[in-house]
Amino acid sequence: MTRRLTRKTASKTRSKQPLTSPVRHWLTLGVIGSLFILMAGRALFLQVFNADFLLERGNAQALRTIEAPAVRGMILDRNGQPLAVSTPVEAVCADPSKLYAAPESWKPLAKALGMKYATLKKRIKKNKDRHFVYLRRQVLPEKAEQVMALDTDGVFLQREYKRYYPMGSVTGHLVGFTNVDEKGLEGIEFAFDDYLRGHPGKDQVVRDASGHIIEHVSNLKRATDGQDLVMTIDSRIQYLAYRELKRTVQKNKAKSASAIVVDVTNGEILAMVNEPVFNPNDRSQLRSSRFRNRSVTDNFEPGSTVKPLTIAAALQNNYVNPDTVIETDTGRMKLARYTIKDTHDYGDLSVSHVIMKSSNVGAARIALQMDADDLWSLLNGVGFGRLPQSGLPGEAHGSLAHHSGWRKVKQATIGYGYGLSVTALQLAQAYATLANDGVSVPLTIIKRDSDVSGKRVISAKVARQVRGMLELAVSDKGTARQARIPMYRVAGKTGTARKTEGKGYSTKRYTALFAGLAPVTRPRLAMVVVVNEPSEGKYYGGQVAAPVFANVMTSAMRLLNVAPDDVPAGALWVAANTTGADK
Repeated sequence: MTRRLTRKTASKTRSKQPLTSPVRHWLTLGVIGSLFILMAGRALFLQVFNADFLLERGNAQALRTIEAPAVRGMILDRNGQPLAVSTPVEAVCADPSKLYAAPESWKPLAKALGMKYATLKKRIKKNKDRHFVYLRRQVLPEKAEQVMALDTDGVFLQREYKRYYPMGSVTGHLVGFTNVDEKGLEGIEFAFDDYLRGHPGKDQVVRDASGHIIEHVSNLKRATDGQDLVMTIDSRIQYLAYRELKRTVQKNKAKSASAIVVDVTNGEILAMVNEPVFNPNDRSQLRSSRFRNRSVTDNFEPGSTVKPLTIAAALQNNYVNPDTVIETDTGRMKLARYTIKDTHDYGDLSVSHVIMKSSNVGAARIALQMDADDLWSLLNGVGFGRLPQSGLPGEAHGSLAHHSGWRKVKQATIGYGYGLSVTALQLAQAYATLANDGVSVPLTIIKRDSDVSGKRVISAKVARQVRGMLELAVSDKGTARQARIPMYRVAGKTGTARKTEGKGYSTKRYTALFAGLAPVTRPRLAMVVVVNEPSEGKYYGGQVAAPVFANVMTSAMRLLNVAPDDVPAGALWVAANTTGADK
């Protein structure tokens, strides 16, 4: 039987049928078109109406302003030999927030950096919320390349400079050193930090997601490099003094030592060395006990090296002349409850022979003949009790009490070098004054643009008379025979000063000294050698310090082409004729 559908039933059936294919097609296209229009509108809005905002956000994520390092000025010796230079190196830096997310990269990175894994791990965790940290400073370029070859996300390089000292420990006390940021901490590096230090600039760069610089966009501020500084030091003489002083300290098992060489014509310091030393290139040696430039900081009683100055004061003020006879009695002089002694009974001595024999009694008697003001004025005039102002940091005043407070015992002991203290630099200045015909020229460690005028503190006549006496001290009958050098006349004075101990003076601890000049005819150099507490048996200045003077001066005279003044006429004739024969 055939079933018939009513109109109502047919209508319901049609309403339940799915949409035809064309309807669905146009509906889909409409939805996609609407989305496209919305996206196009959004893009138009962002790129046209909000372009500045997008550019700013993009730059903030890629553009960075970094410091453009300035190069610190070089330190040079008088002949242009570099004593301190800055070499380009790399700082390995990181974004800890990125490194923290990749712990698997930590061990290879620590190995490449030469760091302990635990140290690197601690640094990353401690700074995980920051975007910059130094992993290692002053890394050599080759090692930096090895680190970057790991391609660790968040690790990048930053250019910086490392200070290098070509002469190492030879000039360590003079030049000093800087910290990792090239700020001067000791020596000339510290004293002239502002002059040597440059002013960094600013660069705008593009970094990728890992922090690597992929493009230098522009220079916002140009870096200004520091200025070069020229010292008066002659590296050749500096090395000679360093070698000889080191040898002497080792041979005599001394506690410490200092030596200074000065050009007496202009006050320029040609060499200044100390023992023990340190190497500023090796930061493991940077201990404060070794930093001290003993030549300018350490005070000591100068002993017999003061006797020539005492006699200069007496000659200057007409208390004596070179031939005046001084009674030294039996080598003992009682003064209040003190006894001044000589090593031998010299009997009666001329003023000149007081120097030659180094008589304490003779020097004390001469000192007591003077008004205290006359002796004090000369000692102060040659630099005792005042800062030398050479340009070196840490200079000490020494100790020279004002004459108004002197008693007779004080005046007598000062006459032969006790009861006052000086530095090696002050003693060098005093002998440079004697060498320069009594004119005191300010000492300097920095090369001057022009000569400076000195101040006369001793008459030329008296200075020459004292030099003649000092030449006797270097003769066969004097105390400084070992200070002589071939073909040059030498003048100088030994000193063997007892060191204080408790309320008196030690009988076992000494400072061995020698102060001298050459050549006598026309002095060019003055040198002071101080050896503190030699302990290998010998302790006299003539035995320990004088040989250092002789060895350094022998070579220094030749290096500076100083004409000999002690050549026998026969030797000159032979030299002239030999030269002709060779030709």
